[in-house]
Amino acid sequence: MAAKTAKQLIKGALADLSQVNFEQFLDDLLDREEEPRVKRNQVEDKTIIVVTDVLVSTFTDTGALAVVVELLMKIDCHKEAKQLGADFVDEHIATLIDRVNNIGAILDELFQKKVITHGVYVEISAIPTTSNKMRQLYYGALHSAGPKGKEVFYKILERTEIFLIDDLKKKK
Repeated sequence: MAAKTAKQLIKGALADLSQVNFEQFLDDLLDREEEPRVKRNQVEDKTIIVVTDVLVSTFTDTGALAVVVELLMKIDCHKEAKQLGADFVDEHIATLIDRVNNIGAILDELFQKKVITHGVYVEISAIPTTSNKMRQLYYGALHSAGPKGKEVFYKILERTEIFLIDDLKKKK
């Protein structure tokens, strides 16, 4: 089965929201101060399909995923946000393997948050190259940790690899 597109993932996450949560999501979307901004007439009284199209056209595929994760967390829809964070990691794993530099701090935090065990921490730390460490982390530890572990990894990346994640969010 082919991987889902960002648009399909967003549409699915929004469809899982209750009407009240969807309205709160839209309200918080309209209140965002960061550019680009969504105008009220673009989303008010619109369907999930139309809102998804507005999100993707405004923020690009990857940027829209990140904005949706941010807003879902803000409205306490953590389950939906965690799934989308995991999807972001899955979508960009090749670039992450190639470009992540701060692997030591990432491993430290993953171990502290019990996403990886001490044995996995030691095993990955012993690997000589950063890209091979990332490859082993993703295909070994994170793959078995599932969406919850990938969401923790995504949140760590947002803090430790700010410019990389910003770049990925802007790419289409």
